[in-house]
Amino acid sequence: QRILGVRAYTKEKQQRVHTSLQTLKKLVPTPTMDVNKRKQRTAFPPNFVHSQDSTHMLMTAIKCHQEGIPFAAVHDSFWTLPAHVGRMNDILREQFAIMYSYDVLKNLKKSFEKSCPDHSFAELPASGKLDINSVKDSDYFFS
Repeated sequence: QRILGVRAYTKEKQQRVHTSLQTLKKLVPTPTMDVNKRKQRTAFPPNFVHSQDSTHMLMTAIKCHQEGIPFAAVHDSFWTLPAHVGRMNDILREQFAIMYSYDVLKNLKKSFEKSCPDHSFAELPASGKLDINSVKDSDYFFS
């Protein structure tokens, strides 16, 4: 299953709105909806990392639900009842290993190439030697 996430940053004009109390600035998209290339470039890396983090959270929540474990989260903080903390920690590691057992950057590049066939993309760096399953034995993976 896939969830498509798209965030286009467009060029905007500032419009001033004068009231009896103050002057407000309102950003209004340009009629042509031209992409703000600078903002798009600088926003992509943190947005991509956030999407990976939220996917991990969703996978963890689904697995906890399947096992009847209460789960709650806010941003990157996950919690459950004390009796379930040990199993939730295992689930966190298991879902992380599953998520990163495939080449995330390779899949991202393929999706870019499919979406933008007229554009050429740089070669990806060589993969390292990390065994992603080693996170399952990490004491400080998530605390």
